Amino acid sequence: MRYFLTILFLSITTLVAADEIKGRATIIDGDTIEINKKRIRLHGIDATERNQTCQNKNGQTYFCGNVATDMLSNLIGSNAISCKIKDMDRYNRFVAICYSEGQDLNQKLVLEGFAVAYRKYSREYIAAETIARAKGSALWQGDFIYPWDWRQGKRLTQKKQKALSDCLIKGNISKNGKIYHTPNSPWYSRTKITISKGERWFCSEQEAKEAGWRAPRN
Repeated sequence: MRYFLTILFLSITTLVAADEIKGRATIIDGDTIEINKKRIRLHGIDATERNQTCQNKNGQTYFCGNVATDMLSNLIGSNAISCKIKDMDRYNRFVAICYSEGQDLNQKLVLEGFAVAYRKYSREYIAAETIARAKGSALWQGDFIYPWDWRQGKRLTQKKQKALSDCLIKGNISKNGKIYHTPNSPWYSRTKITISKGERWFCSEQEAKEAGWRAPRN
C-alpha cells in the first residue's frame, strides 16, 4: 500500500510540475521551441514551415518559414520564458501558450502575420489573425499556402510565383553575425547558403535588412 501511495504521489507531482515549463528557449522553427530538452509546440497557431516559400507584395518569392523562425527568435531574444502546458501532441511534444515578459508569444506571431490561427485545434487566435489580415501584415501582404496544406504537398502555382533565381542576395550566418552579400560582393562566389542552418536568399537589400541581416563592413 505504501509503495502504491508513493507512486501515486510521484505521478501527481510530475503532472503538477509539467503544468508550466520555464527557462531559456532554443528556437526550432516558427512555432516550436525547446526548453531544458523538452520540445514545445505553440498552442493554437501554425507558422510556415522552415523551407516553405511565399510570395511578397511585389510578386517575389522568399523563404517565409525562415522569416517566421527569425521572428520568434527576435521576440524571445535572451529572455527566459514560461510556457503553460495545455496538452501533449502525437509527437510527444508539449503543447503550450508561451510568454516572454508577460507577452503571449503565440498571439504576437499571429497578430504580426508570421503565423495563422490553427483552427483545427483552437479558435483562440482567430481574432488576431483577422487583424493581421486586415492590416496586410507579413504573410498577408502577398500569397502563401497555409502551412497544413504545404505539409500535404500543395504549392503556389508557377504562374503566380516569381522564380527563386530572381532573388540573388545571399543571407549568410557566421561568427560575425547575419551578413548579406549581393552579387557585387567580393565574397559572393565563396558564400554558400545552407537553408537548414537558417541561411536564406533575399530578393532585395531592404528585405535582408528588415529580416535582421546587415551588409559586410568591408
